[in-house]
Amino acid sequence: MTRTISTRARTILLVEDESELANEIKIELERLGYLVRTASIAEAADVARVGDAAMLIMDRMVFGEDSLKTLEVLRREGVKVPVLVISALSSIDEKVRGLKAGGDDYLAKPFAMTELAARIEALLRRLDDVRTTKLRVGDLEMDLIEQTVHRGDSKIDLLPREFKLLEYFLRHPGQVITRAMLLQDVWQYHFSLETNVVDVHISNLRKKIDARGFPSLITNIRGAGFMLNADA
Repeated sequence: MTRTISTRARTILLVEDESELANEIKIELERLGYLVRTASIAEAADVARVGDAAMLIMDRMVFGEDSLKTLEVLRREGVKVPVLVISALSSIDEKVRGLKAGGDDYLAKPFAMTELAARIEALLRRLDDVRTTKLRVGDLEMDLIEQTVHRGDSKIDLLPREFKLLEYFLRHPGQVITRAMLLQDVWQYHFSLETNVVDVHISNLRKKIDARGFPSLITNIRGAGFMLNADA
């Protein structure tokens, strides 16, 4: 976490009523270069509405109040600031509730500070990725504003799920992508699921984006998953 970012982009709002844990989180994140402000649920919501923080860390239960209610309100209002929900409520059902309410990630207590830091970095990196308007690997280009895909001079028509799938690969060129990663990040399945839906969609996607006579852009990695060939 050494990238140069603005003061606002380094500011994290922390909603946590356990003073010892809040202090531990604050010390660790400030050591990593972030600016951490503690806040009540209402204060955090007000700051989120005006965009004065990079993200929120919200405990589920704060002085007996469920912060998910406020999170749902923010999402209905169109507030898109990333939110990491932390909670002692660690069952699958509770995690699903947190994610459906608008949480971008859900971390069960107790947790290691290193994992918390890694989750934060991932969320902020994802926010940086969203600001990108065009993605390109070789002669394959995706315009995120126009929602179009071209390979060379040829336009490729994709279904919405195929578009999201290809976008994910274009954001991670040369990296091994597992089926579990795709199910979580593209299909939003935050639990284990036995299905061949990933393979079916990748097969259909290959038929549309691969040029005749050339190796597939998306290659199978035996026993691991798939990779978009960045050198194609």
